[in-house]
Amino acid sequence: MPDKKISQQIGHITSEMRKITDASHHDPFSVLGPHPALGQVILRIFNPYAERIVVEQTGEALVRIAHSDFFELITANLPDDYRLTIDDKHGVRTVVEDPYRFAPDISDYDLHLFAEGNHLELYKVLGAHRCQQNGVDGTRFATWAPSASRVSVVGDFNHWDGRTHPMRSRGESGVWELFIPSITVGMPYKFELRNADSADIQVKQDPYANEFEVRPATASLVTESHYGWHDDQWLAERAAEDWMRTPSSIYEVHAGSWQRADDGTFLNYRELAHRLVEYVNYMGFTHIELLPVTEHPLDDSWGYQVTGYFATSSRFGTPDDFRYFVDHCHQANIGVILDWVPAHFPRDAHSLARFDGSCLYEHEDPRRGEHRDWGTLIFNYGRNEVCNMLLASAMYWLREFHLDGLRVDAVASMLYHDYSREQGDWLPNEFGGRENIEAVDFLRKLNSATQTELPGTVIIAEESTSWPGVTAPPDNGGLGFNMKWNMGWMHDTLRYLSKDPVHRRHHHNDLTFGVLYLNSENFVLPFSHDEVVHGKGSMLQKMAGDDWQKFANLRLLYSYQFTYPGKKLLFQGCEFAQHAEWDFRTALDWHLADVSAHRGIMNLVRDLNALYRSNPELHVMDFDAAGFEWVWADDTENSVLSYRRCSADNSLIVIHNFTPVPREGYAIGMDDDASYMEIFNSDNADYGGSNIRNADLCHAQQSPAMGRPRSITVTLPPLGSIVLKRTE
Repeated sequence: MPDKKISQQIGHITSEMRKITDASHHDPFSVLGPHPALGQVILRIFNPYAERIVVEQTGEALVRIAHSDFFELITANLPDDYRLTIDDKHGVRTVVEDPYRFAPDISDYDLHLFAEGNHLELYKVLGAHRCQQNGVDGTRFATWAPSASRVSVVGDFNHWDGRTHPMRSRGESGVWELFIPSITVGMPYKFELRNADSADIQVKQDPYANEFEVRPATASLVTESHYGWHDDQWLAERAAEDWMRTPSSIYEVHAGSWQRADDGTFLNYRELAHRLVEYVNYMGFTHIELLPVTEHPLDDSWGYQVTGYFATSSRFGTPDDFRYFVDHCHQANIGVILDWVPAHFPRDAHSLARFDGSCLYEHEDPRRGEHRDWGTLIFNYGRNEVCNMLLASAMYWLREFHLDGLRVDAVASMLYHDYSREQGDWLPNEFGGRENIEAVDFLRKLNSATQTELPGTVIIAEESTSWPGVTAPPDNGGLGFNMKWNMGWMHDTLRYLSKDPVHRRHHHNDLTFGVLYLNSENFVLPFSHDEVVHGKGSMLQKMAGDDWQKFANLRLLYSYQFTYPGKKLLFQGCEFAQHAEWDFRTALDWHLADVSAHRGIMNLVRDLNALYRSNPELHVMDFDAAGFEWVWADDTENSVLSYRRCSADNSLIVIHNFTPVPREGYAIGMDDDASYMEIFNSDNADYGGSNIRNADLCHAQQSPAMGRPRSITVTLPPLGSIVLKRTE
């Protein structure tokens, strides 16, 4: 017989049990599961869908408390590993484990690191993770919601009922966790949160989920990787080589519009891998940079409004499909860089915005917390836990997917509180300045961590301001990025090439100005997706002149890019001179690759990649002042530039003629008696040019030119570039 004191505890609804029924209890483990009582155990189960519950091993039936969905049992024989046989109200019988018999699984040390913002593998702690507890298979769910009064896991397995699986609070950490047995891969789930202040209920995606349903559905999915990698050699060589002295020619790709399946649907990551690797190898690029394939709800955002910072977009397949993509690239000696967006996130109600009823990930004050231009929210970099989420996201992509680098989007918007804001619409920092000190600290921490933990990977900033030391080490006051997009060079160059050649002599400074800051940062020279959308015109449309001149100018532009100091980036379609602006809704106009003029541009880019990769002078000293020397920068009247690209023991001479006038007998100043041969000419007939070439060796003569004692004479093709190499 039950002890009298125990009997007083059961058989009726207590105030604590009513909180479970109302889905408002912050500590469900104090009510549910087994509880010792004077040498016996009270087992309490809440299940609104059960008709009868029995302990499987002993056959003891739990008793329903009248007018409730609680079942109780007082027993001295409850096994530690008890299971429950449940007959539901439709007569279906299942055998289940009780989630409320399992102890907490997340360590106090994990919570401590998270509170400090220093947990580099936080993605293994928060989120949904298949695991075993006490020999039982299941999934551990965990999320951060310090302002919630109750958090539950909901899904098909519990009829999306937030009363049935409330989570355990881990105190001041703000973390909630629950191990649910039998939850298998592929099951959809979300978190249901009760606000502490208003008692409002929100249903949210898991911020740390590794997979989501295909949009427009928004549930997170339980997932587990079984992928076996085959890129050990690539990773070893990557860690050993000096990325600063190796060629990097990056092909920027939007996975949804590079190519499509025959029926117009998206390619799977695996299909994309095979098509893209074959093409990229043919064209000679060294890396693929993907516009964000982190999960995002709106196709129109191109991936830049992220809701899943730890999930590949399910539009294109599973996380293991994406692992295959990266692995296949590495086995073909192609690196993979991912666009990553820590600057802002969308307002979608199912995602991060006001996650636990408070402004958890964003700032409360819209003068700090909103991007006016983009209609998005700004991360609160002043919270350790928010910065830790972003830091762990970067580490997740680099570690778990073997990515070779991240291109960090919109860095300028992170650095300044007044970015794209009117006077009075922003708040200064604690010292009265416009710099976002917390964001700067985060970026330094990000770059220090990735370079320490993952040598050989690169973090590239898309940063368009004059912030000093973007690629300088943090201990020298820099931000610590490996490279930075050279937006100034890109804008100046495109503005110059848009001018009619007859006027270019008045804008010569657009080409020469960039050398003044050439070695202030480690630069990437980008012609990216941003330059071929929103009415800006395609690369071909930007060029001045008639059709012939447009193609010639484009050949000249790419030749200038590939011979100028800095790593290279070219967006999809630009390599065959797509006529139309980029449209993310459809595949590129691949039929143009069979048109001679467009095929010529493709041939040119392919040969430029080969030239760039096979000649150390064009890449080993990209970030060294000794790698570039003007031959003559001031031929304004003829709109001609000439310079040397140097390695430690050799140099190339590069000459660009920015007018449609062929120039025979053009003298290039020399210091020695060397002879040179032409190894590249953008006017080659194979590229669609007029084939004005320098077929013979160019021998230095005792004739001064350009302030030098000797010279060679060459023929410059119209709107063309030539590269000369010294020959013995």
